[in-house]
Amino acid sequence: MQPKRLFIKALCAALPLLSLTTPVMAQEPGLWQVYNDTFKSAKYVDLTHTITPDIPVWAGFGNSTFSPAESGADMEGYATKGEVFTYEKHGFEATQYLLRTDQLGTQLDPPAHWAPEYPGIDELPATYTLRPLVVINIEDQVKEYFGYALQVSDIEAFEAEYGRIPEGSVVFVRSGWSKTWPDPALATTAPFPGVGLDALKFLHEQRKILFHGHEPLDTDATPTLEGEYWLMHNGYAQAEGVANLDQVPPVGALVAIGFPKFGGGLGGYARYIAICPPDWEYGVSVGELAEAPLAKSDMPLQFDAELGMRVRK
Repeated sequence: MQPKRLFIKALCAALPLLSLTTPVMAQEPGLWQVYNDTFKSAKYVDLTHTITPDIPVWAGFGNSTFSPAESGADMEGYATKGEVFTYEKHGFEATQYLLRTDQLGTQLDPPAHWAPEYPGIDELPATYTLRPLVVINIEDQVKEYFGYALQVSDIEAFEAEYGRIPEGSVVFVRSGWSKTWPDPALATTAPFPGVGLDALKFLHEQRKILFHGHEPLDTDATPTLEGEYWLMHNGYAQAEGVANLDQVPPVGALVAIGFPKFGGGLGGYARYIAICPPDWEYGVSVGELAEAPLAKSDMPLQFDAELGMRVRK
């Protein structure tokens, strides 16, 4: 038998053993490959306002209060009831939040906010977590009239330029309303940029989106809040108080959605993060900032009684 044929025969006989003993570079399991190929290099933009005691809120709810957390019971040898926890004595501190409403700051409204027969915040599906994001810009119209509301014609013009809005997506309406946040006057300024009822019906019934969102704290400035009424009584959620929409592309990004799961909750403090393409001009990528461990500051957090919250100083 020729040497070449002998080599091939021996190699074929050895292949089963090689597969058991030699490491093989396999594709990463499940969605890890997707993360490394796409999400790791993406740009992340926070679309969420920070909750503080003095952010704009409807007067009917009133302002919230932050204070250092106190012991709720006598704990022998450790803390007495009403004693404030401190780093010096107890090794940790915590904060007590008196939040007068779940309609505060950047929100996710479940339909039970207006219609108790529909889901509350804790009953929303886990599939809300990640969706295609569409941002429709009406800032030019708002400059002409501050009470302008998104119209079906605006949606059609958007689609003529960027293509059809995908089914199951989240549509945020960029109006510029939040540029003066956290000016308390925002809570009482009327009219304000809204989303028209016909536009809402078009987005949900024709384009079958998951939900829409807007910068102001209400859907529209009509006397009956007709848009919000229609949404809630037809089983649709919505986002309110969304921020930084001028830092997100009109199409091509995703939105990650997080919110606390209050039992029977009628509103939700939400955090929205836009996940944008790697070449997008705004946002940060994984590895650009210290993450684990997180960066240490030369200015520790301290409770400021005048501001009513912890700040670095």
